Amino acid sequence: MQFSDLKLNTPLLNALDELGFDYATPIQEKAFPVILSGKDMVGIAQTGTGKTFAYLLPLLKQLKYSEQKHPRILIVVPTRELVIQVVAALKDLTTYINTRIGGAYGGANINTQKQMIFDGLDILVATPGRLIDLGVSKVLNLKKIQKLVLDEVDEVLNLGFRHQLSIVLDLLPEKKQSILFSATMTEDVKEIIQTFFKNPEYVEIERSGTPLEKIDQTLYYAKNFYTKVNLLTHLLADKETFSKVLVFVKNKRVADRLFTEIQNTTGSLDGYSVIHSNKSQNYRLQAIAGFQEGEHRILIATDVLARGIDIQGISHVINFDTPKDAENYIHRIGRTGRAENEGNAILFTVEQDEEVLASIEELMQFKIPALDFPEEVPRSSKMTDDEIPKEEIKPYQKKRSKEFAPGPAFHEKKEKNKKTNQGGSYRRELAKKYKKPRTRGQKK
Repeated sequence: MQFSDLKLNTPLLNALDELGFDYATPIQEKAFPVILSGKDMVGIAQTGTGKTFAYLLPLLKQLKYSEQKHPRILIVVPTRELVIQVVAALKDLTTYINTRIGGAYGGANINTQKQMIFDGLDILVATPGRLIDLGVSKVLNLKKIQKLVLDEVDEVLNLGFRHQLSIVLDLLPEKKQSILFSATMTEDVKEIIQTFFKNPEYVEIERSGTPLEKIDQTLYYAKNFYTKVNLLTHLLADKETFSKVLVFVKNKRVADRLFTEIQNTTGSLDGYSVIHSNKSQNYRLQAIAGFQEGEHRILIATDVLARGIDIQGISHVINFDTPKDAENYIHRIGRTGRAENEGNAILFTVEQDEEVLASIEELMQFKIPALDFPEEVPRSSKMTDDEIPKEEIKPYQKKRSKEFAPGPAFHEKKEKNKKTNQGGSYRRELAKKYKKPRTRGQKK
């Protein structure tokens, strides 16, 4: 279906035409009439299917001009990067519409955000934590909200924002339209829907976990971290094939270590950047912008970039570490193969990941084909501290119990330190020394 068939107003159609979008995706086509009807809606669709435009277009079509200061539409997302991305999408769509748009997230000056709200907004995009800060400060009046959108709500809950999200939902007016979009339907998401939504209409495009058909998936079995480093640098040496690569690691410590090891191995970090939650907001924004614009060919990231972030033209997603959550694998590889383009996903896995790998393949109902490990890539025997096997100590075991034999650091006490208290009174000790008891005032 073309966007013109959705009976969008001319300013929105002109903006879509400038962006180069002619046809609506299935989730956009199905969500549009439901949102326009004013009913509560729950949308479940794979990552990369156009969920953001699916709720922005009908909301903007209905939004009328107003001079009221407090926002009428609230969009809640899990991360700062998503706030910035949704705000950018709104600005692209409102090129010919007089709409006041703002984003609020932690790590930025809250006073600037307070002033932005005080000056007046129509649409506010925010993370749960900063939303509560603004609500507590009395600058933001949440009772004026008419339409609520919870985007990537499963990730909001995964990041530990359940309590903050519940507070926000309690502060909102009872009479409003609630819209929820998610890539997965977890038990926590179901509970949010049952508690805060009124007879929502469900729009589901693909079953959760269905592999993206446009993405070619393969895996390599690697021995350890340093073997993975050797394999990664070997693959990335082909700059023509691996033209724009997003490398996912399990945590920020591994991200920094990998960044350092690549520099040690290649002698240069030209074309590389790294991003995780410990990096400053400005650094994160510059890293994403540099990757988007082609200044950096490879971006090493934690799962902070696994959800919702839309970076065009990613040729490969490489999972340097197998994610612990099977559904997270789906979200990671969904960063490639977007906007009708073909994508590639490569997984590095170790022996300890067999159980997780099985759950990923079971969720997708698809067995990821394994490739032979390249003979020219050296297999390292060196291990990180996390990979060195540690002796399991049971909770009931004590350091001085018989189960623990003295280690190499054990040594016998020196003779002078072996003296022990054998008992006996002070007077008897004096008697041994002076042959007879001594008393106070004894004559010489």
